[in-house]
Amino acid sequence: MNSTDLAGAIKDLARRAGFLAAGIAPAGPVAQATRLHAWLERGYCADMDFMRRNLAQRCCPAELVRGARSVICLAASYAPPPGADRDGMVARYARGADYHKVLKRRSAALVQAIRAIEPGFLGRAFVDSGPVMERSLAAAAGLGWTGRNGCVFVDGAGSYCVLAEIVCNLPLPADSPQPGRCGDCRACVAACPTGALHDDGLVDARRCISYLTIEHRGTIDPSLWPRMGVRLFGCDACQAVCPHNRDLPAGDSELAGAAPLGGAGLVEVFTWPEAHWRQATAGSATRRATHEMFLRNAILAAGNSGDASLAAPLRAIQGSAPHWAELAGWALARLSGEADNPFDASTTPSV
Repeated sequence: MNSTDLAGAIKDLARRAGFLAAGIAPAGPVAQATRLHAWLERGYCADMDFMRRNLAQRCCPAELVRGARSVICLAASYAPPPGADRDGMVARYARGADYHKVLKRRSAALVQAIRAIEPGFLGRAFVDSGPVMERSLAAAAGLGWTGRNGCVFVDGAGSYCVLAEIVCNLPLPADSPQPGRCGDCRACVAACPTGALHDDGLVDARRCISYLTIEHRGTIDPSLWPRMGVRLFGCDACQAVCPHNRDLPAGDSELAGAAPLGGAGLVEVFTWPEAHWRQATAGSATRRATHEMFLRNAILAAGNSGDASLAAPLRAIQGSAPHWAELAGWALARLSGEADNPFDASTTPSV
């Protein structure tokens, strides 16, 4: 089988394995590596110092896997079904089964299927792991194009997609990158509650609600508290307003899942012991954040909710978690109208 036919067969096997799309990128230097360096130089990585390590491997997959010639880039959709809320209390990508596990399982099945038709195949799969520039590689592989919100847009999924890569030894023909389609649209930049987006598509994690609620441990900058909205885990504001994310087919049923956190609301999160939190987040990407971070995020969300019934659990938090007393006091003051920036239901996502 020649390399062109082999690439086509691999893409067909990828679809059978459960992926929406597949493309091929070269394993050499990543074309968008300059964007990573610019992002780091501006300090946009916040506390994610690990992003500064292993830059040679990040910028060139051939440095990551010995003998690598190609990268098989893969995408799966978690697009919301028609009529579903698009920016809720839990980011949509985390509402179903943990995509890391789902895509790793599918990638493993794909590796075995490729090996069955090409016995000399050697490859290593990555799902949001290792020093891999997954979005840049996806763009290089023609899976989609990089939007102004920093996400990759894939036909049939918009930016509601999760990615995987198989760095391999096969000399496969690379696919052509797609041109960007943002044009003059700045809807996502305008919609970002904390001003984390810029016209160049580089996201300032120091101000990004997704980073702050999922990755950042400890206290969040008080100037951002009123802008966090009613969000426990992640943020979809920039995706919800994007014209390219309209009228999409519903995403992968395994990734869509049931109600996040078992349908629990803020009151339940306040009162959960850690064992209950573990049960509610089992098998979910929400486990990326800790129980303590969920509590912090819930206090912020309560203060921004406009729901006076949350005052009682906030007072209880002041007594049971002294390290969050200042934050709970702010939330109480905000609910009573004494804090700055009174609640505006038009800018707060549905729960």
